[in-house]
Amino acid sequence: MKNIMEIDGHKAVIAFDSDIGMFRGEFLGLSESADFYATGVEGLRREGRTSLKVYLQACEERGITPYKSFSGKF
Repeated sequence: MKNIMEIDGHKAVIAFDSDIGMFRGEFLGLSESADFYATGVEGLRREGRTSLKVYLQACEERGITPYKSFSGKF
């Protein structure tokens, strides 16, 4: 089962990984992947904030757009 969690205004899909016994989060709408893991809700929020911060800093350093661009066409 997958759920959506909002962390600092950014949505992330959350799923439980039974192989490792942890929840995995992955942010939506980013140009590259930024994921995070934790055993509970507070850990997900904390690790999500850290993952997002590191991702945005890396994008800035590399000069890339952190978000997907949408053309509005299907």
